[in-house]
Amino acid sequence: MKLFSTTALVASVVFATSALADGHATLPLKELDGIADRNYWVPGEVNAEGALEQLQEVVGSEAVQFSGTLDKPVQIALIYPSADTSDFWARNYLALTKRLEELGIPFETTEFASRQIEHSLQATYASQVEQDADLYDYVIFGPSELEIQADNIDKLSGNDGFATYVWAFHTPLKDLTNQPDAWFDFSSAAGALTMCDYMLGRLGNDVTMAMNRGIPGITDNQRSGDFKACVEEKGNWTTAYEHYGEYQREGGFEGTSLILQAYPEAAIIHNANTAMAMGSVEAQVSQGKEKEIFSTGWGGTGLELDAIRRGELDATPMRMGDDVGAATAEAIKADLEGRADELPMVFLGRITVAHDQMSADEIDALEQEAFRFSGVGALER
Repeated sequence: MKLFSTTALVASVVFATSALADGHATLPLKELDGIADRNYWVPGEVNAEGALEQLQEVVGSEAVQFSGTLDKPVQIALIYPSADTSDFWARNYLALTKRLEELGIPFETTEFASRQIEHSLQATYASQVEQDADLYDYVIFGPSELEIQADNIDKLSGNDGFATYVWAFHTPLKDLTNQPDAWFDFSSAAGALTMCDYMLGRLGNDVTMAMNRGIPGITDNQRSGDFKACVEEKGNWTTAYEHYGEYQREGGFEGTSLILQAYPEAAIIHNANTAMAMGSVEAQVSQGKEKEIFSTGWGGTGLELDAIRRGELDATPMRMGDDVGAATAEAIKADLEGRADELPMVFLGRITVAHDQMSADEIDALEQEAFRFSGVGALER
């Protein structure tokens, strides 16, 4: 559906042209090391020079009002696993909507919620939204897993009735016939290397760890696989056991219970997302082991920061979490204003490490910046 005023209709035409001009049909824009060995592109291969940095700067600055006019509110559909423990989805929904309000863009949203493991339900939602294309102007899709949902990403992206934005992934698949208009994420690969450097600096070499991994696929390959490869290569670490907890709280609990019983030599437990980290902490607390195990999470969500403050979680690669939602709002504004050609194809938010050796003021400052739209503290769900 495209129901915009004259200003917005011009924007739609300009966007359609620029999508071809900026490389969507002729990717990659450049080739980086390892491109032939991957079935996806990395951000540096698809982003125009300086486009990512420009949008990051805009997202971190005060809002500049939308310059056009709209006859009706923009209609936004969100298909994402927001029913899970992680507050990533809820926070970025708040960041999206509050930034749109700051920008002066009227909107209405329709949410299609699922859990991370409910792949079929997501596919049903995607088909429903695609069939009802006349109801929506923008579709935000947070895939349960990238390759599992590839056909649905392709289908949504191929619909000319709306623009499609993907949340929580930043590796455009090469074999998609239709690429989304933009991807919004935090780089799990960059976060894994940031976490690797921190862990080696703090804990040193020759350490034994165990892992609660997610679902086999790109995200876990980067969050868990890249971290494992880095600490083993640079620090001579040993991995005693790897449990696939499917990004679920119960998966973290079960994996940690098994690790504590069968692999007591593991001094560190890596968790590939918030839900598993919370389950892992719960299992450790139930056995009085939370002070003996060095536990990590992923994302620096409010739940994880509260666990660090309680002394139950030790470190987490912390995203400036509201960046994704705020950047999506800015992308909608750019599209409406006919500036879609200025956008990066892949937007990445910033990542640092939050840990238990930080002062309360330091953690608070990070949290204030990260959750400047969605608010500090665990969300009520």
